[in-house]
Amino acid sequence: MSDDILERYRRAEGPLPAVQQAWPLYGAGFENLGQGGRPVEMPLRPCGPDEILVRHDAVGLCFSDLKVIRAGQSHPRIYDDMRAKPVILGHELAVTVVAVGENRRPRFHVGERYVVQADVYYQGRNLAVGYALPGGLEQYSVMGREVLDGDEGCYLLPVDPALGYAEAALAEPWACVEAAYSMEYRTRLKPGGVAWFVGAPGASDFLLTRGLDEHAHPRAIVLSDVPLCLAAGLRGQAGTLGVLVVEADGLTPERYAEAAERAGVAAFDDILLLGPHAADSIAAASALVAGGGALILASAEPYPEPAPVDVGRLHYDRILLGGTVGPDLAEGYRPFARELAPGGTLWLLGASGPMGHMHLQRALQRPQRPARIIASGRRAARLALVAERYGALARRMGVELICLSEEALGASGVAARVRELTGGRGVDYCVVLAPDAGVAARAWDLVAPGGVLNLFAGLNRGTKVPLDLNPLRDGRQRRIVGSSGSRIEDLAGVLEKACSRVLAPEQATVAVTGLEGARQALQGVAEGHYPGKVVVYPHARGLPLTTLSEMAARMPAVAARLGEGGVWTREAEEELLRECLGMRDA
Repeated sequence: MSDDILERYRRAEGPLPAVQQAWPLYGAGFENLGQGGRPVEMPLRPCGPDEILVRHDAVGLCFSDLKVIRAGQSHPRIYDDMRAKPVILGHELAVTVVAVGENRRPRFHVGERYVVQADVYYQGRNLAVGYALPGGLEQYSVMGREVLDGDEGCYLLPVDPALGYAEAALAEPWACVEAAYSMEYRTRLKPGGVAWFVGAPGASDFLLTRGLDEHAHPRAIVLSDVPLCLAAGLRGQAGTLGVLVVEADGLTPERYAEAAERAGVAAFDDILLLGPHAADSIAAASALVAGGGALILASAEPYPEPAPVDVGRLHYDRILLGGTVGPDLAEGYRPFARELAPGGTLWLLGASGPMGHMHLQRALQRPQRPARIIASGRRAARLALVAERYGALARRMGVELICLSEEALGASGVAARVRELTGGRGVDYCVVLAPDAGVAARAWDLVAPGGVLNLFAGLNRGTKVPLDLNPLRDGRQRRIVGSSGSRIEDLAGVLEKACSRVLAPEQATVAVTGLEGARQALQGVAEGHYPGKVVVYPHARGLPLTTLSEMAARMPAVAARLGEGGVWTREAEEELLRECLGMRDA
C-alpha cells in the first residue's frame, strides 16, 4: 500500500486541495516570515489558460535566502512592496505539473517533472524565482509567461523520472558553482554601445587596435580630456565608421554624470580611464558603468592610492574590471583564466558552508585538478568536518588539502599561512564564499600574478572595498570577478551529469524537513549549524527538522537506506516519502 502512495504521488493523481501552506516573507527579519512563527494557509489558485500549476516536491535552502530575510525591501532583487506582495523564498526547486491551462496542453502534461532555472529574464528584466517570482517555500505555485515564455525560452528543464527530488532541486546550486567558472566577458568595446574615454593629468598617449573598426564598433564615443594623439585617432576612426563623437572636456568627478547626459544615456557600456586617475575619479566613473559593462584602467604610471570598488556590482551586474599599462587599450579587455589552474593553488575562503563543500568537491573531481587546495573559515570544528569528509578523496586524487581556521590562527594568521604555503607568490585562484567586504580585501592581496579573485558570495550593490588596483594594469595582471546565479545551459549540464552519476547533487544534503520546519531550518542555516544543504519536502507532513546523523533514532527505515558514510540517497528519499505521505493521507 505504501508503494501505491508513492506512485500515486509521482503520477500527480488525485484531487487538488482547496488550500495550501506557505511561508510568505513580509519584510526584513525572521519575525516577518510567516505569521506567529508558523506557515500561512492560503487558497490554492487555479491556473489560467496560459499557465500551469506545479507541485513543489523538494526545495534546497540557500544562504541567499537569508540575504533576503536580512535585507527585506532593500535587497537588489526585490522590486515590489513586500507588505502588499510578500516574497516566497526558495529558488532551488524541483516541481511536478499537476494542472495545465488549455493553451499549454500541447506542451505540458500532468505528472511531468521539472527543475526550475531560477534566473528568469522576461522582457529584459530579471525576475528571479524566490525573489520577484514565488519560490519553493509553499506547496504549489502557478507559473505563467515569465517562466514559460522568458527571454531565453522556457525556464523549466525536464527531469529524468529516475532522479530523486533532492537531486533535481540541488542541481540548481550546483549549476551556480559551474557558472562561476564559465563567466564570459567582452573582449572589445560593446558593438552598438556607448563608450567614454576619460583622460587624466600625466596620461600617456595610447592607441586602440580593436573595438572601433569595420568588424564591430560602438554607436557613439565620448571624449573627455583625451591625449591629443589618441583623440585624433579616435575621431578619425569614428568619422570613417559613422560613429557619433561627443566632446566633454573639463569635467571634475563631481560632474562626471554630465558626460552621460551629453551622450543621452543613463550609463556607459565602456569606460576607459587613461592615466593615473585619483580614487575619487575612479569611484565616480565606476558608478556610471552599465550592467554588463566594462571599466578599463589604462595607465603607464601607478595609481597613488587604493580606490573604492563596488564589489556588489561586480557580483550582480557582471562588470568587467580590466587594466593595461598600454599603449594598446584593447589589452585591457584581454581574456583571463576562468577555470582552475591545473597543478596550481586554489583557496576557498569560507569553505565550511554548503557552497564551499560544492566548490571543493568539484575541484577534487575535475580531470585537471589543482595541486593544493586551501580551505579556510572561521570555526575550527566545521573545518574539521571538511577534512574528515574530503580528506580521503583528496589523497586519492593526489591533491594536498589544507584547512585553516580563523578561530585558531586569526584572520591575519590565516593570511600569513597562505603566503607562507605559496612561497609569497599567492594563490592562483581564490573563491570568496563569505559575504564579507573585509574578507574580499584581504584575499585580493594574496592573489598571484595572473590569478583570479572570484567573488562568489554576493554583497549588496553599493558595498565598496578599497583595493590597490595596480595589479590590474601592471605585470601582475590579476583579475577580480563575480558571478550571480546560473544559465540554462549550466543547469542542463548538471542534470546530465547527475543522470550519468558523474555527479551526485543529493550528497550535499545534511538535513531534511517538512514545510513546517522550514523557518527553524533557515535559522539554523543563519547560525551556521549545517555544513551542507537542508532540503525541504513541502508535502512531507509531520516531518520535523532532522539531520542525517539523527535519522537512525527518528526514522530507522530511512537511515537504513543512507549511503556509505551516511550520505543522502534516492532510496532514502523514497523511504522517507513513503512514511510521510502516509502520514499526510492518514
